[in-house]
Amino acid sequence: MSRRLWVLALVAPLLAAVPLAWFAASTDARRTTVDQAIARPVALVLGAGLRTDGRPSLLLARRLDVAAALFRRGTVDAVLVSGADDEPAAMRTYLVAAGVPDAKIVGDPAGFRTWDSCVRAREVYGVRSAIVVTQEFHLPRAVVLCRAAGIDAAGVGDASLRVRRTATVYGWLREIPAAVRALGDAFFRPPPRRAGEPTSVLADAVQAPRAPGASSTS
Repeated sequence: MSRRLWVLALVAPLLAAVPLAWFAASTDARRTTVDQAIARPVALVLGAGLRTDGRPSLLLARRLDVAAALFRRGTVDAVLVSGADDEPAAMRTYLVAAGVPDAKIVGDPAGFRTWDSCVRAREVYGVRSAIVVTQEFHLPRAVVLCRAAGIDAAGVGDASLRVRRTATVYGWLREIPAAVRALGDAFFRPPPRRAGEPTSVLADAVQAPRAPGASSTS
């Protein structure tokens, strides 16, 4: 291998990692914890796959646990669960079992990828301000894309390394090429795979009572 190819082989991975490093640095002040999160109307939970029995995968369940904790603390008034096909229904079932009222949950079945979820949250469901919930390795990209879609977004991430070490390490590695693609999404702002008409269903969920006879915190 020529010297030029050796240099290219060494430099290319470093260049590919630049978008991920920039995402991490630019969102540092917007990534927080359940205890320290500032109140916003909506938690946006991004999908992460289902088990063979139709229940949320472990990583997705942990995201939903974070959203349920934010709701119980009164930090958010409603939860928008975004995933592909059957994911939102499974996510809703899990949240209801965790104590989040059904009326406070809205499902988006066309969250095929992070950019789609962010764009549809803004354009279809009218989200202006939200806490994005995902794993820590995915959070910088998710916050950047939601902000590029026009949402004043902060994020709370699940620290999954101790419970799913292999999946978490893979997730960090996968973020390198994913951040490169996300940079293109943020710049060119392509339409989501499935468009939709604006709906007030999420605004209604935000205003719905937190429990029978109770009033919303917003």
